[in-house]
Amino acid sequence: MGPCTTLDWFPVTTQIRAFLWQDGRKDDLGTLGGDDASANLINDLGMVGGESYTNTTPNPSTGVPTQNPFLWVDGKMLDLGTLGGTYGYPNWLNFWGQVVGRSNLAGDQSFHPFLWEAGAMHDLGTFGGATGSAWWINDAGEIAGYADLPTNPTGCSGLTCVHHAFLWRRGVKTDLGTVGNDLCSRAFSINLYGHLVGESASVCGSNNTRAALWRDGVAYDLNALIPPSSDLTLQTAWDINDRDEIAGDAVLSTGEETAFLLIPCDGDDPGGCTNPIESTAM
Repeated sequence: MGPCTTLDWFPVTTQIRAFLWQDGRKDDLGTLGGDDASANLINDLGMVGGESYTNTTPNPSTGVPTQNPFLWVDGKMLDLGTLGGTYGYPNWLNFWGQVVGRSNLAGDQSFHPFLWEAGAMHDLGTFGGATGSAWWINDAGEIAGYADLPTNPTGCSGLTCVHHAFLWRRGVKTDLGTVGNDLCSRAFSINLYGHLVGESASVCGSNNTRAALWRDGVAYDLNALIPPSSDLTLQTAWDINDRDEIAGDAVLSTGEETAFLLIPCDGDDPGGCTNPIESTAM
């Protein structure tokens, strides 16, 4: 899953620092001016992503000091800034140093998904609602996330508001919709081929979700793509790699939670396996 981390230990009696371990040595990456920082992302070029307090003074709107995302590269911690608010964090970092995440807007009453690249932070916007988040960016610069729709029930907040998964590609954000007649969805990961995974739910903010796959503009319930004899109910798909292998969370019929790994089925498998996605696309 995306890190979604915050420095929400404030105030504490000890400092927390981001570090990089390499060549048998652990190096303190420093901070953006505050006491604390956390690193949670690293790419193949050794760039590190995380978040840091920029000062030690709590903001009236959040109760904590200003928290900005950072990118550590060539021995320096770069402050990526925010979209105007006092709180932001990164969710993913690709090979090229592009960073995506979530940032508060001015006033800290709403937050939007962002893309940071080439020294600038870009607001990816929503579908007309108040909030959204970018969860993953692949090496082609395509982004998976979710955003609120404009029509929402009075008093909704956070994930209880109506939101849909999105794909951002070459400057265009596409609403991926939901599985069936579900109301809400979120996309958490995208591979190099533009296949996305996440979750879909009939009730926004509910824990009763079903793992979803978006491929070639079609939303699939992953529970319909596994053997019917399985004892698993797939709830959330967190990651998909370039082999279309999918990892996520599931629940057994006993109620016990467990992890799952889905490996694509070859339609020519001698065991008689049939790939339901390929069959549907025919």
